[in-house]
Amino acid sequence: APAPEGRVGPAALPGREVHVSGSAELSARPDRARVSLRLGSRKEAAGAARSSVSRRLQYIAHSARLHRVPEENMTVTEDFSRIENTYQMEAEVCIVFSDFGKMQNVCNLLIEKLGTSVTINPPHFYHTPEAIDALRRQVCVTAFGNTRQKAQEVCRLFGQTLGKPLLIKEEETKEWGGHLDSHLSHSADSQTLQERIQNATAYASCRVFAVFEIKGKENRRNKLL
Repeated sequence: APAPEGRVGPAALPGREVHVSGSAELSARPDRARVSLRLGSRKEAAGAARSSVSRRLQYIAHSARLHRVPEENMTVTEDFSRIENTYQMEAEVCIVFSDFGKMQNVCNLLIEKLGTSVTINPPHFYHTPEAIDALRRQVCVTAFGNTRQKAQEVCRLFGQTLGKPLLIKEEETKEWGGHLDSHLSHSADSQTLQERIQNATAYASCRVFAVFEIKGKENRRNKLL
């Protein structure tokens, strides 16, 4: 009698299984960079100190807008104090970038236009929680894909057809490297941007175990493929 429609080869027999394990290791570059800029002014008149810092803050904000940096990605902290007979105004600007090329363009422009009147600290590269979650999911899915491929190759070696998975078990997952936003960066100022990105790269590995049914001999059409 002909086999039921949609079925390839003979039905799986009890106990005909293949047990395999597989693994995967993936990496993810940081998806954010935070740049801190410091500027200040010390004058005999309070208004002069405030005005000097205010003009530079306005130019920094203008440069960020020109490069389409969202306003919510920029925070400004100001500190005003009196030291002896002078007034000191200090400010720190933190800008978060998701486009590292845009970050370099903004920083280069500010260095060119403001010179030594602003101090730009090296960028801190880090991962958002969403990026880490995506890495975890991707490495698990990739490990299972590698495991299924191994089982398929084993079955093909013995002229069998791989069936459906009967058991899938995530045995071990490891993560290392990477920075979160709350982590402090201890990298040397002399490092290049690419070195900083590499040092902030996150890694994850996953090992899975799976059991697949063996459906039987490969049919002639599969062999021809």
